[in-house]
Amino acid sequence: MMPEGEATRRRLLDPRKFQDPHITAKGEERAVVALTHLKTLWFNTGSLCNITCQGCYMDSSPANDRLAYLSLSDVVEYLDEIVAEGLPVDEIAFTGGEPFMNRDLPDMIDEALGRGFRVLVLTNAMKPMLNKRSKLADIYGRHGGALTIRVSVDHFTKAKHEAVRGAGSWAPVIEGLRWLAQGGFALTVAGRTCWNESDDAARQGYAEFFRAEDIPIDAFDAGQLVLFPEMDSGADVPEITINCWDILGVAPETMMCATSRMIVKRRHAVAPVVVPCTLLPYDAAFELGQSLGEAAKTVQLNHPHCAKFCVLGGASCTPG
Repeated sequence: MMPEGEATRRRLLDPRKFQDPHITAKGEERAVVALTHLKTLWFNTGSLCNITCQGCYMDSSPANDRLAYLSLSDVVEYLDEIVAEGLPVDEIAFTGGEPFMNRDLPDMIDEALGRGFRVLVLTNAMKPMLNKRSKLADIYGRHGGALTIRVSVDHFTKAKHEAVRGAGSWAPVIEGLRWLAQGGFALTVAGRTCWNESDDAARQGYAEFFRAEDIPIDAFDAGQLVLFPEMDSGADVPEITINCWDILGVAPETMMCATSRMIVKRRHAVAPVVVPCTLLPYDAAFELGQSLGEAAKTVQLNHPHCAKFCVLGGASCTPG
């Protein structure tokens, strides 16, 4: 979802960019990020979603099954590898699509929590989650604050939220937020920055919304309210070179792919594969192997999302 007129004002991506994994269109050495230590392992539980949102970087919808549902056994296999190899993972995170559409999700959450990991789940908090309230409440009762639920609320007003998520999408997310808050769940919210609002104005608006709905979130805490930049791979962005780190004052070890990996299973694939991060679920060029050991590779920042979201946007899907 772009602000009014933005689609006509933006420059389209130069087709010469992001072609060679090692060299930019200007002939400069492309920036890379090494895996410093694997802190967060993400599981994309499947690309299906109960709604279709404007500008979803995953193109998730009720019809998009490009990523198949992961099974509990898929997740267990990677958790076993973490233990067997002594990997420094302390957080397991689940995303989609809408993760709660995967019937195995509660068991996946329970398995990860039972092994002592912290767990983060990204959700729209609508019907798929609400249908699993009893299982979630049971999990919370046994594991408490080790589980965090991050709810997508694209704007603090009904009109703008529904401009992205569709008519009728506001009331269910409010119901979900209230249920999570009343149940004592560790709760965060993710919003979007496509409204020509300053960061302070956006946070003030969310703060008023949280107060009105009695949601215990500090809107001025960037860990509790995460405001994500837009990720339009067709818009022009600069390529990131090895010199950009010093120019921008950004360290490569702060990038998501320095401490994270994500598991995806492509439709009709025999087995899941590992990709660098949550932003690149479909591009086969970013497949790093089937095991976490194989995936401990340097990542070339050869995608517009690497520049717009991570390096220039300063964003990350994981808490700080």
